[in-house]
Amino acid sequence: MKPQLRALIGQGIAALRANGTLPADLLSPEFVVERPKTREHGDFATNAAMLLAKAARSNPRALAQQLVDALPANEMVAKVDIAGPGFINFHLAPSAYQRETALVLKDGVDYGHNLTGNGRTVGVEYVSANPTGPLHVGHGRAGAIGDCISRVLEANGWNVKREFYYNDAGVQIENLARSVQARARGFKPGDSQWPAEAYNGDYIDDVAKAYLAGASVELEGSQVVGAKDAEDIDAIRRFAVAWLRNEQNLDLAAFGVDFDIYFLESSLYTDGKVAETVNQLIASGHTYEEGGALWLRSTDFGDDKDRVMRKSDGTYTYFLPDVAYHLSKWQRGYERAITELGADHHGSLARVRAGLQALDVGIPKGWPEYVLHQMVTVMRGGEEVKLSKRAGSYLTLRDLIEEVGADAVRWFLIARKPDSQLTFDIDLARQQSNDNPVFYVQYAHARVCSLLRQAQEKGLSYVQADGIAGLHSIDDAVSMTLMYEISRYPEVVETAGEALEPHLIAQYLRELANAFHTWYAGTPVLVDDAAERNAKLALASAARQVLANGLGLLGVSAPEKM
Repeated sequence: MKPQLRALIGQGIAALRANGTLPADLLSPEFVVERPKTREHGDFATNAAMLLAKAARSNPRALAQQLVDALPANEMVAKVDIAGPGFINFHLAPSAYQRETALVLKDGVDYGHNLTGNGRTVGVEYVSANPTGPLHVGHGRAGAIGDCISRVLEANGWNVKREFYYNDAGVQIENLARSVQARARGFKPGDSQWPAEAYNGDYIDDVAKAYLAGASVELEGSQVVGAKDAEDIDAIRRFAVAWLRNEQNLDLAAFGVDFDIYFLESSLYTDGKVAETVNQLIASGHTYEEGGALWLRSTDFGDDKDRVMRKSDGTYTYFLPDVAYHLSKWQRGYERAITELGADHHGSLARVRAGLQALDVGIPKGWPEYVLHQMVTVMRGGEEVKLSKRAGSYLTLRDLIEEVGADAVRWFLIARKPDSQLTFDIDLARQQSNDNPVFYVQYAHARVCSLLRQAQEKGLSYVQADGIAGLHSIDDAVSMTLMYEISRYPEVVETAGEALEPHLIAQYLRELANAFHTWYAGTPVLVDDAAERNAKLALASAARQVLANGLGLLGVSAPEKM
């Protein structure tokens, strides 16, 4: 409905140009059409008159009245009034919402999609865990946020490439190999021979036993086989990384998260991309040597201090491969790049962007875009749950999925803004009550499916409404409230995509479910009159469709029975 109102306002502005109220060459301003905080102020409001008043040399309220008078008649608008300093409020006719409800039934799974992305390519990187152990709950939040951002961007017309960046090089991988080797030699945590920096979880023992047994791991079309030799550290390293990468992939598959591209940090070294990036930075003139180290003059690009790229011992600092990796995204044609990270990575963002700017290859300022998530606290019985025997020091994503199910985990991890602290209440997530938001929303969907089954079982035919013809008789207050909530969905999808905030979808679904449950509680649906019954089933079916579409963007199932 917003595009239709924008077009209507545009016609009014054109009429004011034509009659001389506005300069003939005046371009239309970037006015907004938005829903007021309360419906008492109308269904939509615009600030167009306030933006045009200066050009018209007029009082904003007076110009608002002139613009209202110039608006062509439109059957979707029941009333227009003026509020405050010059806001124009539109009160829509029931037919506008009936038409929108009919559109839901027509568009089905595509309802709410738009073309703002226009097929452009965006890379979304998320999770990107070190392959050194099972995924923890923080990785789960990253997976839920990144996957939902990807789904929402696709609904907004973007060509999305999902990407997982494996940090399979560096000290942590060496610690992993030494940990598995110690287990393969028969040592365990607490023994005097146990490495100080070793990983202590039981999963290390699982990897060592599999390696010594000659187990094989299938990974992305290749096979890695345990060499059975506890002294071959290179073979142990290859096997341990492959084993844990496969374990992480299984965790993510159980969580409904997948990727188009798995990018290995090690490939940046083997393919010479890190060295190439260093040479490009040197050639661009934004580096200098001091104290035997190579520095990036990152303060030229807004960083608070210059950064070492290559240390005096010849090794690279960790942010340099990050620059090389993001450069590869640019070279692969990503018009946008979005990186989802834990908030503890905040300090590295400025230097990575500075490095990309210093390359002088046309990468725009502020590229890539970052979405940071805060920590997750898991509670059970009023107490924090921290440890997992398998992992040794943290609660794993698999533990949580096994306890409450993937749907509840995804919902709770996505339901708040990424940069807010999140408390995951296991007891609440397991409840089958209206207090549990994912149950509440899924139950609304299942209720509609139950209605349709009941109609079929009773031999009551349901013919889906054609256009608004079958819906025009529904204009009572509670039905109109449900239609109003249904109509908000496309705007929520667009806003969630623009802000990269998929939690807005979850918030909206709770509000839609509340409108449906309220309508259902006070509305007899399977009545004797066929026309009335069909109209009510059409409205219920439209609500079901939007619930299913929204749950799909969250990666949460829409059950037909509960």
